[in-house]
Amino acid sequence: MHSSNMITSQITSSKRRRFITFLIPFTTLLLLTLSISSYFTFTKHRPSLSLFTKPTLHHLHIYKNLQTETAQIQCAGALYHELCVATLTRIVPNLASKTLPDIISATINETISDVRATDFNVTNIRRKLPHLTILEVRALEDCHTLFLETVSQLKSVVTDLSKSPSEKYNDLRTMLSAAMTNQATCLEGFEGSKSQVKISRHFRKALKGITRQVSNSLALLKKINGTSNDNNNFDDMSSGGNGFPKWLRKKDRKLLQIMSNETSKFDLVVAKDGSGNYTTIGEALNAAPNASATRFVIYIKAGAYYEYLEVINKKKNLMFVGDGIGKTLIKGNRSVVDGWTTFRSATVIVAGANFMAKGITFENYAGPSKHQAVALRSGSDFSVFYQCSFVAYQDTLYVHTLRQFYRECDVYGTVDFIFGNAAVVFQKSNFYARQPDPNQKNIFTAQGRDDPNQNTGISILECKIAAGSELIPNQTMFKSYLGRPWKTYSRTVIMRSYIGDLIDPAGYLEWDGDFALSTLYYGEYKNRGPGSNTSARVTWPGYKPVLNDTEASQFTVANFIQGIEWLNSTNVPYYLDLQQNLTVLK
Repeated sequence: MHSSNMITSQITSSKRRRFITFLIPFTTLLLLTLSISSYFTFTKHRPSLSLFTKPTLHHLHIYKNLQTETAQIQCAGALYHELCVATLTRIVPNLASKTLPDIISATINETISDVRATDFNVTNIRRKLPHLTILEVRALEDCHTLFLETVSQLKSVVTDLSKSPSEKYNDLRTMLSAAMTNQATCLEGFEGSKSQVKISRHFRKALKGITRQVSNSLALLKKINGTSNDNNNFDDMSSGGNGFPKWLRKKDRKLLQIMSNETSKFDLVVAKDGSGNYTTIGEALNAAPNASATRFVIYIKAGAYYEYLEVINKKKNLMFVGDGIGKTLIKGNRSVVDGWTTFRSATVIVAGANFMAKGITFENYAGPSKHQAVALRSGSDFSVFYQCSFVAYQDTLYVHTLRQFYRECDVYGTVDFIFGNAAVVFQKSNFYARQPDPNQKNIFTAQGRDDPNQNTGISILECKIAAGSELIPNQTMFKSYLGRPWKTYSRTVIMRSYIGDLIDPAGYLEWDGDFALSTLYYGEYKNRGPGSNTSARVTWPGYKPVLNDTEASQFTVANFIQGIEWLNSTNVPYYLDLQQNLTVLK
């Protein structure tokens, strides 16, 4: 009898435990459901997926709709809207709870992974395709270099987004603009290759995806500054102060005023006759410190130096000082015809930030029949060239990316001889057309802006556009134009400049049919000279024959390259705005 009662008691206890075990999760789920119901009833917010211990299909549907709805709002204005929405809903959990900097950072981090994966694939192509030409090998090497630069630029964007994105807005936009340009430059290296399609199929799709992700990041970034998606809106550009970009410190300004024979002002001296520290510039460049926090100055005495130089990213705050235009010359003759990519054909390449040069001639003497042959390529942010000359024929000066300033410089060339996708301002400089090959035309500029949100373009203020001495006797044999649109959103303005009679009345030349004619931005403002009459200019939708004061002011040192932030430290004289009040800090 006692035994039977024990058994009955054990059975009852076991059932009770099972009931309690069932009741606890059931009660929890019931309370959670009631809580969610109340949440919807009494608030305007919606729950994230993390609220659900075991999400039902209904809950997943709600979450998915919320993600898509939020992504649609954030991606408004993006050129690649569907990609933007798909990316954000996939990589950013609980999108509605994230800040805009968080969202952009997530997108860029994914893009960094894509760039690294593409770089890995590109470096493996040489094993997959063993019979590559030297041009193709060099183009692949260019891509590797450009991918490394892209990763570095995108990382700096993520860092700045985590600090104060509103204050860093111009820097963020500049880095994203450069990162996008790098992908296009990679592909351009294969344009002269017979196996272009065969090679680029391995990574063309990936580059397209990277470019579009960066474009979408630029569109998202614009919301941080509270600007619209106006293709030509520059109200996000800071201005003010007394003229020079702020990136030129007082010490740098003084350096630009020193006479070249004041050797005590220099860290190293290069002289062909052995009277300096080194006889070649390359040796001095190698001896210069990496990542210098202060200006490091190399004085290059008069002479012709036949060298190919690269100021790599690590060489920051470097300055070359020569004895003057035509006295200190750096010369080379690499060209596309001889197996070099345009990107790698430059006699001098500058990538390290805050580079400065004064009193030097940079030359590529390959000749007009060798086609693309660059004298200098700059991808140096906050770079300054003062009283320098750039001498070549086709593609003389490659203003590749980032922010650049040129003052009292001379540029000589034939086809597209100032080109690239930097944000660049020229002041008080001279542009001279040389005599091209018989079937060629002279085109002064070919700007490479690919996206309406890139803060890039060529601004020419108080300059001279004329025929060089060798062209003058044969000027009527060749047509000359101010520019042509290299890329879809090509942007160039010419303001308060002298335009000679060599310029065709139409002013500008098509690149290929109606390509970019409605999306480009070309403008002129208060120019003078026989070639400045705009009455017979092209009638393209994107061309503005007469900029108003407000439009023109957006392309000044103050507004276009944030000059007040960096030029004051260089001691280079400059105009801050359209008033031409010369700024020279003592």
